[in-house]
Amino acid sequence: MPLRNRVTPEGDIVATAARGTMLGNRGGCFHRDDRTLKRRPFASAQWICCVLEFKGRRRPLMQPGLYTELFFLDEATALAAGHRPCFECRRAEAEHFARIWNVARGKPGRASAPDMDAILQHERIDGDYAKVVSRATLASLPDGAFVRMPSGPAMIWGGHLWPWSFSGYAEPMPVAGAIVADVLTPQSIVAILALGFRPRLHPTADRCGADVT
Repeated sequence: MPLRNRVTPEGDIVATAARGTMLGNRGGCFHRDDRTLKRRPFASAQWICCVLEFKGRRRPLMQPGLYTELFFLDEATALAAGHRPCFECRRAEAEHFARIWNVARGKPGRASAPDMDAILQHERIDGDYAKVVSRATLASLPDGAFVRMPSGPAMIWGGHLWPWSFSGYAEPMPVAGAIVADVLTPQSIVAILALGFRPRLHPTADRCGADVT
C-alpha cells in the first residue's frame, strides 16, 4: 500500500502509487512510528527539494524519528508547494536560487537558507495549515509558476497552461492572458522564476522546450 508521501502543487501530501522525479522533506520528522502523518504537515520551516540519489545513500522510508521523506512530480511542483533547492545535494542550484532571491530584493550576495525559509513559511501556509495563494492574471506569470484552475493545478510555460497530474503533464492549452487565477507558487518564488530561474521538469513536459529531469 503506498505511503502518504507525495506532494501536490497545492502542498497537500497524499498517497498514490505514481512515482516522482524528486525527493524532499520539511525539516525533520512529522510522521508517527506507524508511518502515518501527524496533523501538522511539517517539522520546521526548512522545506527543501532534493535529488532522488545522492552519494549512494539508501535507507527505508519514514524511519521512526528521522526525516519524513516526500516526493514530487518535479521541481516546479515542489516550488509551487513552497519547497526550495537543497544546499547539500543541489549546491549549485541552491546558490543560484539564493542569489536570484537577493536580486529580486535589490540586495547583494546570496540569501541565507534561514532567511528564505522564514519568508517562505508565511507565503506557503497559514496558521490553520491551509495553502496561501495570491491572485494574478495568467499573462503576468513567469514560466514555471503554478495556478489553480477549475480542472486542477496547471503550470505556466511558453504561453501555455500545462495541466498537472501525479503521472505528468497533459496536453498544453494556450493561455487566456486576461484570466485572473489563484497562484499556488509562493510570491517570492514567482519573483525568482520571473528573473530566469528554471526548475527541473518532468519528462512529460519535454514539448515545452525546457530542460527536463
